[in-house]
Amino acid sequence: MIDIVKAVQEADPSLGTYVIVLRGDSRALEGPEHLTPEAQAWLSDHAPGGRLARVRIRLAPHPGAEPAERAVSVMAFAQARELAAFATTWTGDPLPDEA
Repeated sequence: MIDIVKAVQEADPSLGTYVIVLRGDSRALEGPEHLTPEAQAWLSDHAPGGRLARVRIRLAPHPGAEPAERAVSVMAFAQARELAAFATTWTGDPLPDEA
């Protein structure tokens, strides 16, 4: 994961220091370039400095392999606490509702 973040930051320095790469099946994504309405509303309320970007990077699929180009969905934040709050809320599996 560190290699992906480093590649993203090198490909687009304007994203800053606080970035998280989202998996394609992330609950926060409605597609590779769009957040779900719920995630967008959460972002507006809790992390207004956050934004979604699509970044092309070159990354080896495993050590020793030839790097290949791929596009990744990236959330960039103005502050570390915004990144942490987003990651806590949107990157884990949802907890089942308690009765």
